[in-house]
Amino acid sequence: MAAIRQEKISDFDAREALLDRAYGDVRFAKTSERLREDRLPAAGLSFVATEGRAIVGSVRLWDVTAGPGRPALLLGPLAVSPEHQGKGIGAKLMKQAIAAARMRGHGAILLVGDAPYYGRFGFSAAKTGLLWMPGPYQKDRLLALELAAGALDGARGMIGATGRLAPKPELGALVAAASNGAVKSPTPRAA
Repeated sequence: MAAIRQEKISDFDAREALLDRAYGDVRFAKTSERLREDRLPAAGLSFVATEGRAIVGSVRLWDVTAGPGRPALLLGPLAVSPEHQGKGIGAKLMKQAIAAARMRGHGAILLVGDAPYYGRFGFSAAKTGLLWMPGPYQKDRLLALELAAGALDGARGMIGATGRLAPKPELGALVAAASNGAVKSPTPRAA
């Protein structure tokens, strides 16, 4: 049975490998990725599912605006390793993420996904009709969940990234690591 816990910095490589298996490189081309790019996830809102020492699922939430001056969160990606799908791990991750966001006082969560799957958690397109994303997406897949009643009343405009910027690596350290053959990637990829 999978356990859900806060993501740790040391989970980076395992989480990225999981996302690569679940989505492949296409995940970097998605419009939602433009909102996550070079940003850190919302504080305290990144979770992993583990079985033993293996990471078998992941979900993260990101600070965005649902139109000008209206804070919200963007959920994604939600991923479960292919060999662990169908065991309820995705649902456990969703419930944990929603509960934690509500407990931290956030008003709404947005995502781009399948309405039949996310509808069971309360997500719908009822209040996203006047919102749009900064790139191509399927309008009927832009869904929202209000954590506070009325949080998205009148929401209109472009969804924008507002999260903390990810720290950039120091050039001297990169050069030193490269000369030792220790550089994998100059900056961590956001998922």
